[in-house]
Amino acid sequence: MLRLLRYYAPYKKLLVLAILCNLLMSLFMIVSIPVLQPFLRILFNPNELSEEVTRSNALTDASGIRAIEQKLNGFFAGLIQQYGQEKALLIVCAFLVLTFFGKNLFRYLSLYFLAPVRNGIVRDIRLKLMRKILDLPLSYFSEKRKGDMMSRITADVQEVEFSIVSVVESVAREPIVIAGSLAFMIFVSPQLLVFVLGLMLFSGLIIGGIGRSLRRQSGEAQSRLGYIGALIEETLGGLRIIKGFNAEQWQQERFSRETARYVRTLTGLNRRKDLASPLSEFLGIAAVSVLLWFGARQVFAGEMSAATFITFLYAFYNIIEPAKQLSSASYSIRKGMGALERVEAVLHAPVSIRDGEQTLEIRDFTDKIEFRNVSFRYQNAEQPALENIQLVIPKGTMVALVGASGAGKSTIADLLPRFYDVTEGQIWLDGKDIRQFRLHDLRALMGIVSQDAILFNDTVRNNIMFSSETASEEELLAAARAANAHEFIQNLPEGYDTNIGDRGSKLSGGQRQRLTIARALLKNPPILILDEATSALDSESEKLVQAALETLLKNRTALVIAHRLSTVQHADEIIVLDQGRIVERGTHESLMQSGKVYRKLVELQAL
Repeated sequence: MLRLLRYYAPYKKLLVLAILCNLLMSLFMIVSIPVLQPFLRILFNPNELSEEVTRSNALTDASGIRAIEQKLNGFFAGLIQQYGQEKALLIVCAFLVLTFFGKNLFRYLSLYFLAPVRNGIVRDIRLKLMRKILDLPLSYFSEKRKGDMMSRITADVQEVEFSIVSVVESVAREPIVIAGSLAFMIFVSPQLLVFVLGLMLFSGLIIGGIGRSLRRQSGEAQSRLGYIGALIEETLGGLRIIKGFNAEQWQQERFSRETARYVRTLTGLNRRKDLASPLSEFLGIAAVSVLLWFGARQVFAGEMSAATFITFLYAFYNIIEPAKQLSSASYSIRKGMGALERVEAVLHAPVSIRDGEQTLEIRDFTDKIEFRNVSFRYQNAEQPALENIQLVIPKGTMVALVGASGAGKSTIADLLPRFYDVTEGQIWLDGKDIRQFRLHDLRALMGIVSQDAILFNDTVRNNIMFSSETASEEELLAAARAANAHEFIQNLPEGYDTNIGDRGSKLSGGQRQRLTIARALLKNPPILILDEATSALDSESEKLVQAALETLLKNRTALVIAHRLSTVQHADEIIVLDQGRIVERGTHESLMQSGKVYRKLVELQAL
């Protein structure tokens, strides 16, 4: 519960106002209870008027609660004596209307002040989640489903919102109503109160037993919902493959199985939650029946007046509804805590790649990049991805990484900007371990073009300027021309202001890749990482882009990964990798003469 309440801290003022309004609403509800008893007794027993007036005049002989009762009795006796029963009834009705107007007014005001608290907390949690997702290393997401992460930031946070509302409304209001009603019931008849307390204890044991399973089932339901979200995301992303292999039925059955599991879990959860209200109502009716039987006996025996008994029942009624609300709030809170645990599992996930306590600033690259005995193993992998890599990349040179799929080429490219940290060894930049630099400064030196054309559902202009928001129009156009993208952009319906759709779905594969190249070129970084940068281009576009890259790569440091070996023949050094190890290195000419693996790869591509 304390974990949930700490999210209220930024909204203390609004929260205090909401609680204050709830308190005033509760007080308006309680005020009507003690007033009802003497009025009913005097109204239905006119012969007691003179006795009540006399008792009121002798008020100095009484003290405490009894004095208050006598004073109220005398006040209403005088009211009826002065105005008559009908006018007195009208006055009391007007008083009750005023009381309930005040109750509902402050109820609205409490919700009015609570609305920005509720929505603000949801916004804060989502912002924290997004900030944490952006901070977490790539290794965290290698074993997580995107759909599950989306579920946590949407459905789970929404469930926490429902719990927040239940906490404030119920905890700030219902206990006051219950306490006020109980105080009056103790004053009227301690004996009858024993039945009420016994019932509340019995109800608490039953409802508490049901509620304990809610938290566990809630977490399970949210996890299954996250998996369903992941399946939907996979389906939307793989529609072309699903249709191409006639796998619609297979995917539908897979989705149906997971949906059925979620429905079974959610059905059990809802059944337990929905049991709260009818169970509370049944126990309340049982209690009223006991009270009617026992209270009627006291009335028949002359131990209690009928008016007092009716007022006692009214007070008990004021306990039933708040008790039901607290019960429902308890269910909601338990369910919300299951969702909060899933949210906080992300918020509290360790960030393994972060700035150290003492970091160095770096503004430029002046000397060389050096891999010293670098080894790396992915989490839970049986074999290392890289072993004992020794590599030097002097400033202004182009180093190419070639080899079969899975040889470790992309892993080397990911280690340089610290998407992952080395398992063994060190990577040095200008004579210092890259872990000594601020992450922001280190990555600011690099421009990256990955083999997957990652674009955003935005305009062409904003996708290119993603790397440099302050770039001028001339720089934007120059980068697009250099990437051989300017011509096809001009032919789009709105040119550079055309929206390219989800992940650039409105463009061809080659066009998407050319935009990513333009984005990297606009940044104009001292270090370029090109991971299969021309893999999605047709032959004509590849030649044009390759020519532009050759011009732009002069006097620039570049780490280039390519399956098409024709694109890296001009590299200053070619590193041949096999199963995470460097097996050959040299220029294209030297490797064609003395190399075995590289020459075999070239010959295979020439076939």
